[in-house]
Amino acid sequence: MSHEESRSRWLVLVIRLPAEPSRHRVSVWRELRKLGALSLGQGVWAVPDVPVFADRLARAITLTERAEGQVVILDASGRTPEDAARFQALFSAARSADWTEFLADCDKFEDELAKEIRIAKFTLAELEEEEQSLERLRRWHRDLTARDLFRVPEGDRATKRLSECAAACEDYAERVYQALHAVSEDDR
Repeated sequence: MSHEESRSRWLVLVIRLPAEPSRHRVSVWRELRKLGALSLGQGVWAVPDVPVFADRLARAITLTERAEGQVVILDASGRTPEDAARFQALFSAARSADWTEFLADCDKFEDELAKEIRIAKFTLAELEEEEQSLERLRRWHRDLTARDLFRVPEGDRATKRLSECAAACEDYAERVYQALHAVSEDDR
């Protein structure tokens, strides 16, 4: 099977879980969301049949079985080229939404840095907090990139924004360094 053919093949998961306790439903739902699976309806999910999704898919199955639920996995592809294109469009729309949320968090990150600069809060504790936020953005970016199988345009913008966030954080780090190591006129 060629790479292109594998990208048009899907796994459809039909998941049944006991109604209680609800924590099992939530844990499986969260794992499927992290995986990037498409929700097709209550208990029905789809994901492209490619290796990048295998580990999280296995985890979702394990969580389901641990909760004494059932999983049926079906191989699927579009019956017509139009059906396949619709599936891909749905998956890509979900990735676009993920990237849009990521881009909004990049904006919040830079707004936070601008506020700290504006109020001259140049402390190591604040710098560490901002560096942790940047690392969270980097991890998120890696996860989204792995799921963005069909490469939606927002992914390229997100990569550029992450670089801008890293540069802004580096600028803030330099300001913290200068503030902490500034020698006052009285100390000379």
